[in-house]
Amino acid sequence: MRTIDPGPHSNKLLASLSHEDFQLLIPHLSSVQLAQGTVLAEPGVDVDHTYFPLSGAVSLLVVMRNGKTIETGTVGREGAVGALSGIFPCKWQVRAIVELPMFAGKIASTKFRKAISSSKAIADLCLRSNEGLLTQARIVAACNAVHKIEARFCRWLLQTHDRAESDAIMVTHEFLAQMLGVRRTTVTETSNKIEAAGAIICSRGVIEIIDLEAVKAMACECYETLREQMSVS
Repeated sequence: MRTIDPGPHSNKLLASLSHEDFQLLIPHLSSVQLAQGTVLAEPGVDVDHTYFPLSGAVSLLVVMRNGKTIETGTVGREGAVGALSGIFPCKWQVRAIVELPMFAGKIASTKFRKAISSSKAIADLCLRSNEGLLTQARIVAACNAVHKIEARFCRWLLQTHDRAESDAIMVTHEFLAQMLGVRRTTVTETSNKIEAAGAIICSRGVIEIIDLEAVKAMACECYETLREQMSVS
């Protein structure tokens, strides 16, 4: 896990603000270090903080009545989690869980709304973040519906590889099953197939990509679509 706080300007949304607008946030923005698996929010609970990832990533999961989950989006340094609460009070619709160890800038929603009342640029920042998440959710929903598990597995690996900036991804099969909305045994069977193809090496709690181009070849088109969407959001 990264042990040095990279600072608030590591978040692309915060970095896009003018000095004047940024000064409206900085007195209320605290840095927090979050371990993988930390649950930031549950569905139905009031959104009382907004998080700006400075490293790592947060996964957004839809939780079904039977407890089954599936990932509908991820947020890294390009976005924010809970940003809509800066516009108006709202409740979480998803479970937000730390996907990769991270630092994040954290601000209370009440303070965020006060800053937004004084800055159109910060309000626009919230709307851009929310629109990016909606676009991502639409793409992932289509991916989950029409693409095979092997392609989705590789798409997830590539997205996480980009966030982690490392070939070694710290993840258990149980955690990955939650992300992909499948059984743990399905994750194991799928990872074994991809490992047999020489693209990855799996060990306890770690998946290492050893042939990035092979993983890209097995991934669905959604990886590139999502990557393009992130670059323009």
